[in-house]
Amino acid sequence: MGRAELVGRRTESTELDRLIEAARGGRSGVLVLHGEPGVGKSALLEAMEARTTDCLFTRTAGVEAEMELAYAGLYPLCQPFLDDIDRLPAPLAEALGTAFGLVSGPTPNAFLVGLAVLNLFATAAADKPLICIVDDAQWLDKMSELILAFVARRLNAESIVMIIAVRNGVEHGFTGLRELEITGLDRADAQTLLETSLPGLIDPRVKDRIVAEAQGNPLALIELPHTGAGRASGQTALIEESFEQRLDVLPADARQLLTLAAAEPLGDPTLLWRAAERLELGAEAATTALESGLITFGTHIRFRHPLVRSTAYRTAAASDRQAAHQALAEVTDPDRDPDRRAWHRAQAAPRPDEDVAADLERSAAGVRERGGHFAAGAFLERAVELTLDPERRAERMLAAATARSAGGALDTALGLLDSLQNSPPDELRSALAQRLRGQIQFDQGNNRGAAATLLDAARQLEPLKPDLAQSTHLAALTAAIWAAGPDSAGIVAEVAAAVPAPNGAAESLLQALAARFTRGYVAAAPDLTKAIAAELRDHSDEATGHLANGIVAVDLWDLEAARRLVARQERLARQTGALLRLQFALDFSAALHCIGGQLAAAGRLVDEQRRLSAATGKPSVEYGGRLLKAFRGEAAGPVGRDQGRAGVLTAYAEVVLNNGLGRYEPARDAAQWLFEQDVIGYGALVAGELAEAASRTGDSKLVESTLTWVSTRATAVPTNWSRGIEARVRALLNGDEGEYRQSIACLDRTSLQGEAARSRLLYGEWLRRAGRRADARGELRTAYDALSALGLGAFAERARHELLATGETVRKRSVETVNELTTQEAQIAGLARDGLTNPEIAAQLFLSPRTVEWHLRKTFAKLGITSRRQLRDTLPR
Repeated sequence: MGRAELVGRRTESTELDRLIEAARGGRSGVLVLHGEPGVGKSALLEAMEARTTDCLFTRTAGVEAEMELAYAGLYPLCQPFLDDIDRLPAPLAEALGTAFGLVSGPTPNAFLVGLAVLNLFATAAADKPLICIVDDAQWLDKMSELILAFVARRLNAESIVMIIAVRNGVEHGFTGLRELEITGLDRADAQTLLETSLPGLIDPRVKDRIVAEAQGNPLALIELPHTGAGRASGQTALIEESFEQRLDVLPADARQLLTLAAAEPLGDPTLLWRAAERLELGAEAATTALESGLITFGTHIRFRHPLVRSTAYRTAAASDRQAAHQALAEVTDPDRDPDRRAWHRAQAAPRPDEDVAADLERSAAGVRERGGHFAAGAFLERAVELTLDPERRAERMLAAATARSAGGALDTALGLLDSLQNSPPDELRSALAQRLRGQIQFDQGNNRGAAATLLDAARQLEPLKPDLAQSTHLAALTAAIWAAGPDSAGIVAEVAAAVPAPNGAAESLLQALAARFTRGYVAAAPDLTKAIAAELRDHSDEATGHLANGIVAVDLWDLEAARRLVARQERLARQTGALLRLQFALDFSAALHCIGGQLAAAGRLVDEQRRLSAATGKPSVEYGGRLLKAFRGEAAGPVGRDQGRAGVLTAYAEVVLNNGLGRYEPARDAAQWLFEQDVIGYGALVAGELAEAASRTGDSKLVESTLTWVSTRATAVPTNWSRGIEARVRALLNGDEGEYRQSIACLDRTSLQGEAARSRLLYGEWLRRAGRRADARGELRTAYDALSALGLGAFAERARHELLATGETVRKRSVETVNELTTQEAQIAGLARDGLTNPEIAAQLFLSPRTVEWHLRKTFAKLGITSRRQLRDTLPR
């Protein structure tokens, strides 16, 4: 069978060739090949490379034995281009160099490493297309998988093709990318392949039996004739049984050489032969192994198929595997590759060994500094297994749980924490373990459980580490806020009792926030206002990145402060490459823009958040997206009100939607339920909604009680927002024209354009009902124009109907984007207009500079311009 022309694979080969042809035209593409072992994925990739000219190729393959070594799969893919690393922007060059151990630096964020790889590949593809082949991706280490999935989802216009081969039925990080299933050959092609691989006469009955047992699997068709019919069931089991039979007949020294090669994942012949010399495996063993057809020796060691490697390692005696790892550890340079050496030593250890465990612990620290938390966790877990001293064992177990949690293996981390409970008692260790458990619960979305656990941890930490206790108290409060349920106030009250006097912005916020729940809003408002002012002055990462401060600012009727705080969270997330944090910051910012009525900007933020979700494979954060739909007058899918803060936001979205559509009874009921929860940050949002719905259903007592509530808050926090809503509610209760005008005047002095337009709508409705049709037309026309321009569709439609009732003729309007730019084009064009270079835009949006250039070319064509300078006049701010 020729490598460039495979039997029965014309359709699959054509699909691969199309990708390469597109890359020659400047486009990028990604394809995930998936199928059973032996079905021909690797053969397809090798045949494609053999027949393709004028392209660069780089490849890597996952190796089962390397799954715990950070960046092991990524490095071979990048290694041919590392001479160009200095051409990357300095932060990206530092991140990638640190990840690969080429330079020393701060812990690199995985997504900065991903952006560096994207830029490195784009640079390599500047002259000719680059084809990246990732075989056996199900065995990639977690960091390599994460980064390659990120790169794959960001490819666009770089002339790069990435082809990823994975086994069926194995979890991997490349879901959601374009896939092509490689299935077995049909009967005719199977017979052709069998006859090609076995030239000469073959008994038809034997041929039929082999074809039937192989079920179209090409590797099975080639292997089964050498060993006869197997006893195993399933294609993979049959192939493994075939390889196992061929391994069993080898002499002991040849078999040990194959075990050694299987334990050495680099495929480095120098390393292999030096280790073989330690095991006294000579030329005869190498010759026999080569003649078996299971392995080839050259500039790179290659097994006939990945199943040969896994079978050779799995079926070897434990003592033979340990001997292989010991030999490899002895010949691995401790200075150039200390992590691999430590891992080999650990695999060679037959019993607990403190020296080996300490070596693993040191390597884990180095791996963690390079961002390899998952690998560090694996090293530390093995160190635990090799540790006899109970105290050291417990310390390493806690460190392993911390690393596993940081690497996203939350269930594994919880299992380690459970095992830690059987360790010797230690107050600080117990408190730190409880703190970690609470953090994991919060990451898992169990906010109520996290609040209680973190509170317990904070109390334990108070006499031991007061500073850490403070931050843990604030984390407990944050979890309680996100729980947004009836138990939250009780949890916060417990925290408040132990809060000491503040020494910094974070502690001041903690104390004031606790008072908000224990002493009430009015008593806490002055200190909360001071705390938020301190947060705005404090530009430390701790203050900038805190989850609660933007919510508190909304609770204080200060939308501008909330926006500034969330914008800082967004900026910090971009600078550090923390894409999950960036998703939440973008979503929060989108929600704030909805509240302000700037729906076009909110839409761009929602779209960017969703693109990041697709790029990282993380779930989309849809709070802002759900709210955007409501303000546009569109219904979203249901979410139960018992779903913590998501349920609360859903109730708020229902209120906005129903008020916009004129469905006042359900709006009132949802608003009243939400109002009674007293969820921090929502009172300012729902008070006006509740008063509007209650007034339209004739519930004057509810409007009156709402006015009392709002007036109390507005007196405590007299902002234009609070005063504007207070005047609106009073106008709805008393029909006071002066209060309508006061509401409009106050809200016009804020960035809450939507709220100002809605006060005009209510005023216009009141004027029309008072029989002042001419006066009503002016207010309603202004409201309609503003609401239409902002995209508040349902409220604009309300204004249109009111205008029609005054006798005015009015047509529906729609919001149009500038020359139909996509949201990403508008975002890139806006950054270019503001003076950012293509690399700077690429770094902000986690794209390659060539993708930015491609989008700008499309934008220029749509706008009818030819230079970036013209964007200033063409694109509105």
